[in-house]
Amino acid sequence: MKTEENRKPETQFEDRARDESHGAGIGLATYVVLIAVAVIFVIVISLGFISRKKAEADLTQATATAAIATVNVVYPKADDPTDEIILPGNTQAFTDAPIFARTNGYVKSWHADIGTRVKKGQLLAEIETPEVDQQLQQARADLETAQANLRQAEITADRWQALWKTNSVSKQETDQNVSNFHAMKATVDSNIANVRRLEELQGFQKIYAPFDGVITARNTDIGALINSGASAPTQELFHLAAINTLRVFVAVPQLYSQAVRPGATASLTLDEFPGKSFSGTIARNSNSIDPASRTLLVEVDVDNRNGTLLPGAYVRVHLKLPQSANSVTVPANTLLFRSEGLRVGVIRNGRAELVPVTIGRDYGSSVEVVSGLQPTDAVILNPSDSLISGTTVQVKAPPAQAAPR
Repeated sequence: MKTEENRKPETQFEDRARDESHGAGIGLATYVVLIAVAVIFVIVISLGFISRKKAEADLTQATATAAIATVNVVYPKADDPTDEIILPGNTQAFTDAPIFARTNGYVKSWHADIGTRVKKGQLLAEIETPEVDQQLQQARADLETAQANLRQAEITADRWQALWKTNSVSKQETDQNVSNFHAMKATVDSNIANVRRLEELQGFQKIYAPFDGVITARNTDIGALINSGASAPTQELFHLAAINTLRVFVAVPQLYSQAVRPGATASLTLDEFPGKSFSGTIARNSNSIDPASRTLLVEVDVDNRNGTLLPGAYVRVHLKLPQSANSVTVPANTLLFRSEGLRVGVIRNGRAELVPVTIGRDYGSSVEVVSGLQPTDAVILNPSDSLISGTTVQVKAPPAQAAPR
């Protein structure tokens, strides 16, 4: 019994210790869990804060990036040394004249049609002039009458002068007869001039070629009524062109005006003669710049004795120019027209810079720049009208090319 009584307090002590130990374990686990929860909470808060800051930084960077203009660039193409300029022109006959009639009548016959090559003095047409013929006959009759009256007046004047010397007649009557003689003489001179005029008009019945050439137009036919004179409506009978030498007039830009000198050679090309050129010589220039087009009018003479070239043809004139190795070519959509002059936008150190340039030839989609650019300059394509120097820009990346299959 005593032994059982002694064991009972020990068991109670062990139970108490076990309960205390179990309670301490539960408290430690709770503390660990709470710490873990707190750490997790801090980590979550920290991650959220960091992600928010990162998003704000990304947004700020994206906003700054979006504010920078993205542009396309092109690099100037270096030209070969310029040795010629090609300009449009039209061939013209060296001498070109319409042929009119100088007398009234009807076309009796014509002897040259379009395309006929004629020599100077060759008969082209004949005109019947019945009215002029009758007028000439009348004028000759009037002349004979005046000459008869002149002879009679001369005899009368001589008689009255002889009688006056013997005081048989008065001085007054003598002077009247002498004056009548002079008046008759003037009448004869007038009639002679009239006869000559009508004879010359009658001579215009035949129309002759004024120079060697080719008939390019015939605007009359047999029986057609011909009217002459400034007041009557007139029509040219023929059109004659001298084509042994052709003129070509070319408008040369002011930039190249000093390189075009009389006596220099030029060449012509035509679409109907591929691979063939015709030699010409600069004959003269206007020595004046046209203020409207800023060009110099130049005449090029081309030998055409074989008749290969035709008047009125469109040609390209190749003019030799001094060599210049400093020019480059850029697209026309890179140019900016500002009040201070022509400019292009060039990217330097990540910023746009407006550079003044001087253009030469205009090729349409591109232009030649003779000063202001180098082949290494990155030129902005389609620049904005609001672009100013110092603007930050970025170059648009070229599109990726598909891999070959």
